[in-house]
Amino acid sequence: MTTGVLRNPDFLRFLSSHVASELGANVSRVALPLVAVLALQAGPVQVGLLSSLQTAAFLFIGLPAGVWVDRMRRRQVLMASDLARFVLLGSIPVAAALGLLSIEMMFVVAVLVGVSQVFNDVADQTYLPDLVGAAQLSDGNAKLEVVRSGAFLAGPGLGGTLVQLLGAPRTMIATALGALASVLFLASIRAPDKPPADTERGPLLHGIREGLAYVWNDRLMRSFATSSAIGNLCVSGVLALSVLFLAETVKLAPGVIGVLLMSGGIGGLLGGLTGAWLSRRYGTARMTWLAATIGAPFGLLLPLTQADWRMACFAITSITISWNATLSNVGQITYRQTVTPDHLLGRVNASVRFLTWGMMPLGAMIGGLVAQQIGVRQALWLLMVGRAVAFVPLLFSPLPRMRDFTEVQARS
Repeated sequence: MTTGVLRNPDFLRFLSSHVASELGANVSRVALPLVAVLALQAGPVQVGLLSSLQTAAFLFIGLPAGVWVDRMRRRQVLMASDLARFVLLGSIPVAAALGLLSIEMMFVVAVLVGVSQVFNDVADQTYLPDLVGAAQLSDGNAKLEVVRSGAFLAGPGLGGTLVQLLGAPRTMIATALGALASVLFLASIRAPDKPPADTERGPLLHGIREGLAYVWNDRLMRSFATSSAIGNLCVSGVLALSVLFLAETVKLAPGVIGVLLMSGGIGGLLGGLTGAWLSRRYGTARMTWLAATIGAPFGLLLPLTQADWRMACFAITSITISWNATLSNVGQITYRQTVTPDHLLGRVNASVRFLTWGMMPLGAMIGGLVAQQIGVRQALWLLMVGRAVAFVPLLFSPLPRMRDFTEVQARS
């Protein structure tokens, strides 16, 4: 019987770095646009551009980042990316105090923070197997998801409070300090930072092709990527329309809208808390399969939302989808960490994230275009039906016949 992952001191230090980093990042979700609005009087177009620039880096350097991470020490990549975010985010309150802050500077900071986050995300998923054994990967990923969901739930509220008390530019100090604290926790890890896994260092495009080819040639990984891409496409459209739907179609008060939008964080937190138990009881593969199938029909409740007791339909859908997504993330990441050769893990993680997250801006655009043509509620029906059938590619994969992902490792 394996011991719990929380008994591993190095994992606890890694987990603590996540608490600091994720909380700071979620505070900045509120503080960064408020700096633009309150300190620079930015308009809707500028705020929208600022938001998009934070995620644009993944589309442009997501695939090369996977190759580069495989050629570097992973903990050093994590520390360097956090240190870069500390400097970049800390520059905002300094520039504001000196009267040098501008919207152009905010755009540059957003792009560079996005680049740092890309490297951090890829190295993060690649580093965990260096700290824990294969039997503890699912438990470790579940604990990290608890932190992410908890920070997603608490961060915006904390950010709003800090902005009210300190002002938007000074609140960025808290986000910068979160990144610095993450660096210090990572530096305290005692396990040696392993040398680069990729020792061949061939051409960059060849490395990118290797990562994409590995994902495509692995039948289960290909099914996971296809299912996640469909789900992300639909959910992104729903997220783009949610505020408009609740405010204009359902006609709810802003305070009620805020509570409903926070309900997704509760589902993510529940997913992280139950993931390890479900993995032990039913197996990592069965947990992932159950999450994909059981959660699918609940999405159809969301378009039924009305300004009465049926507000619960929105909350139930948000909680269920987030619970489902968290368990799916735990399962998929655990599978990749279990079966992928160490020297390919960085680029495989990057390839999957590129293929699945690349659907998100497309889904938001499609959601808006469809809603303009047929109405918001009708668009939500179409998107949620698409989300409900996103698990179908998994029917034609080995997943329904598996109990644990270690079975694949044993056969390979």
